[in-house]
Amino acid sequence: MIPLSRLKRLAREHGTPLFVLDHDEIRRNYAELKKHLPRIQVYYAVKANSDPAIVKTLFQAGASFDVASISEFRIVHRNIEGLPPKKRQDYIWDKIIYANPIKATETLSELDPYKPLVTYDNYEEIRKMRKYSPHAGLVLRIRVPNTGSMVELSSKFGAAPGEAVDLIEAARAAGFTVEGISFHVGSQATNFDNYIQALQISADILQEARLRGHHGLKHLDIGGGFPAPYDNKVRPFRELADLLNAEIDRLFTRDITILAEPGRFLVATAASLVVKIIGKARRDRKLCYYVDDGIYGTYSGILFDHCQYHLESFQKGPTEICSVFGPTCDALDTISTVENLPDLKLGDLLYTRNIGAYSNASSTNFNGFPPAKVVHVNQ
Repeated sequence: MIPLSRLKRLAREHGTPLFVLDHDEIRRNYAELKKHLPRIQVYYAVKANSDPAIVKTLFQAGASFDVASISEFRIVHRNIEGLPPKKRQDYIWDKIIYANPIKATETLSELDPYKPLVTYDNYEEIRKMRKYSPHAGLVLRIRVPNTGSMVELSSKFGAAPGEAVDLIEAARAAGFTVEGISFHVGSQATNFDNYIQALQISADILQEARLRGHHGLKHLDIGGGFPAPYDNKVRPFRELADLLNAEIDRLFTRDITILAEPGRFLVATAASLVVKIIGKARRDRKLCYYVDDGIYGTYSGILFDHCQYHLESFQKGPTEICSVFGPTCDALDTISTVENLPDLKLGDLLYTRNIGAYSNASSTNFNGFPPAKVVHVNQ
């Protein structure tokens, strides 16, 4: 964690709003994941934070990548350093999965020369890929429980388990190699039972596929959802890892390669945001602060990711319940109505920890307010 004194110094040097990204923390998170889940091949979910510097750091650490748009694919392709062009193309073939089950025809055409590994979950997608990306290798995404996850995904993606093997057969009849199956239990999945159920469903589908003569499925992609420690209510990651290791070893033989697509877990704790108080008022006797970043900027995760970030003061003193608003003219731009903060002056600084995932990744320029400046430390 970046010391407060350094955060404050960086903000004075670079101005605010300032998004400070600690690459040592990314490496620590990756190492922790590999330590506790040694059987799993890590595919970083680029959508969590697509900063090219993060791609470089994780590539150097040994990670592979999960992309969900052609833009993310290009970012990875441009930023896997140290490989000559031929080796780079080999890396693309083997180390990137395009994990968005629905793809535009233009995307499929651009991906096809790389013979990508892509997910699908319906018959129309098979027909589309046969025409526009016939050299793809396929992974079938199935629907699994998302109960209690902060961001639910099962209503939008995933084939019903009962039709899974039929979809495998349809893809093979269209000339594709189906490499395996995948699932996602939802983002920030603090309900670990989702993984138990998803792994059992996956094992049942693989067994049915073998009974129907499909013996080539060799990958199981368990998606992401590994929870970041936003507060002390989140159970330690090692508890989830112990559960996953036990169930994977019980249900899947060693010839099945296990993939995972963590995003939030790798980058959430790696960034801090520093903002400046640009306005102050009392409304209905409640202290209100206005800061130079908000819902349309780095705090966008409040709206799009259902995540509540907290602001803290560099200064000590008696606190009271405050509201904190962003800089735009929209009332939606409300960061929090229940922050405990001291009586501060215009120009004083506040900071937010654990804001590395799904934050500046979805910021806009609404009202003409530019995004926070990004400073990288410990690269």
